Amino acid sequence: MNKDNQINSAEILKQVNKANKITLDNHPNKISLERAIFLSWYCDKGDCAFCYMSTQKDKIRDPTKAKRRIPNILAEAEMCKRLDWNIEFLSGGYKSFKTSEIKDIACRIKDITGNGVWLNTGITKELEEYGNEVIGITGAVEVANPTLHNKICPSKPLNDISQMLDKSKDLGFKRAITIILGLGESLEDIDYLIDYIKDHHIDRVIFYSLNPHKETIYANESQPASLYYAAVVSKIRITFPKIEIICGTWIDNLANIGILILSGANGVTKFPLFKMFGTKYGKRVEEEIKWSGREIKGTFTDKTKLGKDKSDYDEKLNKYIRRYIKESLKNKY
Repeated sequence: MNKDNQINSAEILKQVNKANKITLDNHPNKISLERAIFLSWYCDKGDCAFCYMSTQKDKIRDPTKAKRRIPNILAEAEMCKRLDWNIEFLSGGYKSFKTSEIKDIACRIKDITGNGVWLNTGITKELEEYGNEVIGITGAVEVANPTLHNKICPSKPLNDISQMLDKSKDLGFKRAITIILGLGESLEDIDYLIDYIKDHHIDRVIFYSLNPHKETIYANESQPASLYYAAVVSKIRITFPKIEIICGTWIDNLANIGILILSGANGVTKFPLFKMFGTKYGKRVEEEIKWSGREIKGTFTDKTKLGKDKSDYDEKLNKYIRRYIKESLKNKY
């Protein structure tokens, strides 16, 4: 390692330490486990260069078959309530569900959990259709560089995303954006991200690291370095002490969790909940949170929280509840 790299890494660690102190001064000492609930595996746009759905669009002859059954979606929400996981947002590709259908799902989830939901269901001009079943609207900005965004996500114009977020504010909804690190951006691009957060009054930033999918242009790329990820998150935390930050990492990068929490994360996401629950991987998530000096909201290991094999909400959910519990109970450390 050369001297410049040593200096840079030392500065990053100082920045992380500063971000940690700011987080502790402005937020509860708890880290939430977050779960995105997907509505469909089809996207009518299907051209975001990094996305798994871009590899599926031409393979799915009948998009309706890529839609999840609503009782399955609701059962997943009920399991999140039992395990005290937050629902990060409802997510679905373009033209997978109508606005009225998404609203109905959100209303039913609120009945189950007692909380409204965030939406990440694409650019829409029908925000007036939603009420208090929705907490906030998420814009898929994806990359902290407008030129790269236009190239990587050609069918999701930044201007349209920005207009949707501004309208969300006018209607009283909170605003969030998603950012994927490792798409070709650099640390210098974070200044653009900071300006975007300020200009559009963003309440929540959700960071993910690149997950290189086969058949995409990123198939042979690596995930971003943990200290790079930490440098970005800590810069956002220092600049915006009150903002909510959620960080996603993958099962093969669980060691990122500790430093991301110290960098300013309030919650962690991107885990296959029922496959990891009660396993050494779920235990590792909890250990990372513990060793960062935080308490955990929710559980990845307490099987008593799975509850009974019947829904507390609707008997139509029973078979899915049983399936989720069975999958979780078969896991071993």
